[in-house]
Amino acid sequence: MAFVSKGGGAEQQNETAGIGDPIDFDPFDDAVVKVHYDVTVWNFDQQAELSEAMAEALIPHGWDGTELVVPETHEERVDVIFERLEQELGPFPIVLEDDAESTEFNLDEWTDADRKVLTESLIESEVPFRWEGATVVVAADAEDAVDDLLDAIEAGELMTADESGANEPPQGTLSTIFLAADKLAKDPIDAKSRKQLIELNAIIDKKHPPYALAPRTWVGAVAGVDRIVKRIMVDADGHGDSDSDVIELAQELRSLLRPYV
Repeated sequence: MAFVSKGGGAEQQNETAGIGDPIDFDPFDDAVVKVHYDVTVWNFDQQAELSEAMAEALIPHGWDGTELVVPETHEERVDVIFERLEQELGPFPIVLEDDAESTEFNLDEWTDADRKVLTESLIESEVPFRWEGATVVVAADAEDAVDDLLDAIEAGELMTADESGANEPPQGTLSTIFLAADKLAKDPIDAKSRKQLIELNAIIDKKHPPYALAPRTWVGAVAGVDRIVKRIMVDADGHGDSDSDVIELAQELRSLLRPYV
């Protein structure tokens, strides 16, 4: 969400003359207790959407640079608007503060396209970061997760949808895979679970993980599904009993995904 701060006078006047009747509001009036929403990371179109939403809701407001300023008495209504817009327009970058504990990654040998993919991935993963030239500075506690992202991008396992023409897997795919693996680990000939994994194996792509899932985990999940499907097909071709192999592979896949579902 946008950074929020409060300030202003000790006394608060009424901001509306009546329901839906806004009065003039001066964002620099020291006599009014105000709430500031820092939307520096929002682009122009997103800020325009915010201004339009405020006007439609008849909420008194003003701008101080890239900070939206509203009377404190309207804070709850504005919070609702932010929650709605962040669901529709977000996720937004989380800016790493200058004094925050951090880790640096020098990426001066990367292409602009790869740095763009990293930026999008950091935003989606909600990792606080900032760019200093070709060096990305991230929150220290996110170092391992960012390492995974860097490895995935360098390996060509992660790219934008525009670059590959593919989209994220269907909603609920991760849960479906986990439940199917859980079932096969107990009953390797369960027809429904086998069918689910065979169908998913044809459409999931290791380069396009579900939202907010670490790329390395998704690559492992895709590979796990593929291994199970191959063993199922071996059994279907009449080349032997693969039940024990399916159980072992399903147990591995289930263990991989358990922390994420």
